[in-house]
Parts: sequence; C-alpha cells; structure tokens
Amino acid sequence: MYFEENKTALLNLFTESFGNSTLIKLTLSNKRAKASDLNNVFIRPVAIKEQIMLQFTYREETRDITSNYPAEEAVKQIDLLLTGTFMNADLFTSTADYTFLSNKKGNSKLLKKAASSTALPLYRHDKLKHRLISAENNVYLRELGVLTNDWKVKAGMEDKFRQINRYVELVEDVLRNAALPDRFSIADMGSGKGYLTFALYDHLSRNYGKPFTMTGVELRPALAEFCNSVAVKAGFENLNFITGSIEGSELKSIDVLIALHACDTATDEAIYRGIRAGAGVIMVAPCCHKQIRKQISPQNVLKEITRYGIFEERQAETLTDTIRALILEAWGYKTSVAEFIATEHTPKNIMLSGLRKKIRTTPDPAVVKRLSELKQLFGIHYHHLEQLLKMD
Repeated sequence: MYFEENKTALLNLFTESFGNSTLIKLTLSNKRAKASDLNNVFIRPVAIKEQIMLQFTYREETRDITSNYPAEEAVKQIDLLLTGTFMNADLFTSTADYTFLSNKKGNSKLLKKAASSTALPLYRHDKLKHRLISAENNVYLRELGVLTNDWKVKAGMEDKFRQINRYVELVEDVLRNAALPDRFSIADMGSGKGYLTFALYDHLSRNYGKPFTMTGVELRPALAEFCNSVAVKAGFENLNFITGSIEGSELKSIDVLIALHACDTATDEAIYRGIRAGAGVIMVAPCCHKQIRKQISPQNVLKEITRYGIFEERQAETLTDTIRALILEAWGYKTSVAEFIATEHTPKNIMLSGLRKKIRTTPDPAVVKRLSELKQLFGIHYHHLEQLLKMD
C-alpha cells in the first residue's frame, strides 16, 4: 500500500481509539531531517476543564514544549508531522498496538500486534470526574474553605478545585522523569494559603513511593501558623510551613523548588535559589513581567510589535520567560513549558519547569551566546536572573 493510504489508516485508528476511550498514547519518531531540533513528539489524552484534549509534547534536545489540541485539530497536526517531519509512529491502545513505518521513497507499512497494556486509560469519556485529588473526606480542603462539611465543592470554588487537580497533574508529570534522592525535600516558595502545597503533599504521600519532606515558605506569619494547624488536622506529619522570604528563608536542602505566581523578579529569585541549591527540579508559574518590559526597545522591524501597549505586554511575558528558560538551560537544566489552568486564581497560564541534567559551575557558553543574541535583538541590557547568577 502507498504512504497516504497507510497514514490515513493510522489516523483513523487514532481517531477511533480516542473516541471509544481506548487510546493510551501515540509516539512520532525517526525524523526525516537529521539536523532537525525536534527529536520526537508524544501525544496523550488529558482532561482539561471537563473536556478531553490531546496533549502534544514536542521533545527537543534541551527542552520540551507542550501544547493541547481538540481531537480534530490534533489529527491535522499528526498528519502534518507525519508528512513533513517524521517517518514512523507507534500507536498504543488498550486493545492493540500499531506501528507505522515509512521511508523517504514513499514506501510504508502498518503493523498490528497485541496490546502492550490492557489497562483502561484514566481519561475515559464516561469518567471525566476522575481527579487526582478527591473531595471525599478531604480534611484540608474543608479547612481551607474549598469544601462544605459534607465534602461537596462550595459554590464559587469549582475553578479552584480544577486548578488544584491540574497543578498536581503537571508536577507529577515532571517528577516522574526526575532523578531524586531516596529521601528528598520540596520547598514551595510563597505558599500563601497552601491550597496547592497541601494537594501536592497529599498526592505524593499516597502515590510517589519515596519518603520526602515538604516546606511551605510564606512571608505572612499568620498564614504560616494557620497552615501548620491545618497540616496537623490532616495528619500530614512531614509537611510544615515557615515564615520567610524566597531569598532569605533557611532551608537545609532543596531537591524540588516550586514557586507559583511570584511577582516580577521574585520568580527570578526563586529560580536563582533553586540553581544555587542544586535542585533537581525547578518549577515556576511566573506572574508580572515588569523588569524586562521597561527595557524593550528594538531598533529593527520588531519595533512595530512594541508600538502597541497590549502587544508589548504580551511580548514582555514571552521574552522574559524565554530568557528564564535559556538561563536554566545554560546551567544544565532541560526545560519545558506547559499550560497551567487559567482561572481567577491563576492570572498567568504558563508553568516553566527545569530538570537538572548536568552539574555546572559555569553557564554553557553556547547557550549564553544564544541568550545574548536574543537580548540584543530586543534591545535588552540585562535580565535580573542573569545579575543574580553573575552572568552579565
């Protein structure tokens, strides 16, 4: 059979398995151009806001980029990737596995074999209410005001409950690929009222398998005291909250550093703290991008984008977080960017993650050069994180 016929057959199998909730994942591999930065694409179903989407993880040499698509658009993207970028695909379903093989001459074949996994995927269309964090008998969510006394989500707190579950899902995906010590420590910088801190501790203590300790760091003493009282009621013995700042808090070790919605340069201080501590995982959800926005002044055609305030603001967000990702890469981290759930409690929608792959005492010169060229293009003199790390 010809390439197009086999490709169409694969796409039909993908669509069918997604529709009947048997799809586990699809992997695209064997790139057509060896010089391409894109090595693989991994596609799996996820539940977002009660809707099943297809999550694409584009894996490059030093970073992962994640995007979510509805089914119809996902099929179009797979079609394009198989036509122009990759020659092979592996489709895993709970009923059978399929392998699509092709070459540059247009020859192809589609093979079928027994399913390597027969477990029903958790995303099933008839079970959209599946949550990593359950409301039933959840003491801490009741104490934090998310649930009623009879374990129902309070009116107006539905978005917060979805946000909690999405957050835990994101962190779990990153930690699954992390090389953490047998007993590791997590620091949640700027933990606030602790919604997400409690939820992550709850999930990991039930599912991760390795012992760990978790510390929430919060500037406001009253909040830290309140959260410690909730931790006692929930029976979370290895979770505690301390009063302190991102840069000044006393922590013996940090294997996983998390900072959500730290405003402007506070996110840079969190990343700096993680790099200097040698954290295996750094995850931040940035908020506000004022420091870079004040400097943007391109002397090229890009000045057309920054003529308009709203475009300049969006450009500042993208540019700031791209620089952060590059700096993490320069210090030996593999970076990825994923969408965080956008709610009234989450004004920004990006989660930037770094997995430490190399121990570096100085930044990678090749990455620093790319960073310098990007800054020059936009007229940026310095980035706060660069200064903290003494890179400029």
